[in-house]
Amino acid sequence: MWVYSPVLNPITTTFIARLRANDQAAWFELWETFGPVIRSQLAKWGRGRIGSQTVQDLSQETLAALSESIDRYDPGKGARFSTWLLAIAKHLLGDEMDRRGALKRGASRRGGTFDESWMVASRVAGADEVYEAAVFRAKVEAAIRAVQKSSDFTDFEIFRMRVLESKPGKDVAENLGMSEPTVSRRLAKVRDALRSKLVEVISTYSFTPDELAEPTRNRLDLSPNKATTPAEDAAFDSAIQEIYHLQVELRRQDQARSLDGP
Repeated sequence: MWVYSPVLNPITTTFIARLRANDQAAWFELWETFGPVIRSQLAKWGRGRIGSQTVQDLSQETLAALSESIDRYDPGKGARFSTWLLAIAKHLLGDEMDRRGALKRGASRRGGTFDESWMVASRVAGADEVYEAAVFRAKVEAAIRAVQKSSDFTDFEIFRMRVLESKPGKDVAENLGMSEPTVSRRLAKVRDALRSKLVEVISTYSFTPDELAEPTRNRLDLSPNKATTPAEDAAFDSAIQEIYHLQVELRRQDQARSLDGP
């Protein structure tokens, strides 16, 4: 288990520097990881009053505002990363609805001042357990994507079939023409890599001790250098499978909204 420090950690600081330098890969990473979660929340708030294109635009503005203000974060105020994202999105949606209201009245309205009074530990209205869980799942999914990119193709296929698809080891071994012990050994390699990557990704997007404790609450043991029992590995695999499939469903719903039109 890594130790929390009341300052942005080096991993987060490096990522912020990439965003400030307009590193397109860093921007895409932020968008790919949290875009679906923000769009889901904006659509929920909009209740049909805003179309899919507005949801898309506001989610992009939310992440842009985050990247421009993240290096001014004060850990002493205790805001979670998820709360920060939500507060920015709520502010931008409010501005959009006010602008529309002003246009209907034939008036003009400038956007509200975007101060940092929301950078506090108190929960923003709407930050329910469903939203908090979705943000955590987005972090886990980002770690899975990163491990897939860095792993041997066959090794990750074993992980995909055994963990994400819950296929028996015997079936995987027969499909790939190898022994079950070989399947188990190569699966363990990917599992260890995922544990390490989860530590990195969750550290990047976690500002508080509560966020850093989320893996434990979600049955994810992130101690890659510790010898684990088969039961502990099975629990880890089960938790990853559940998180992954819930995230797949979130992305399916996000894609369906984008096809609904403006």
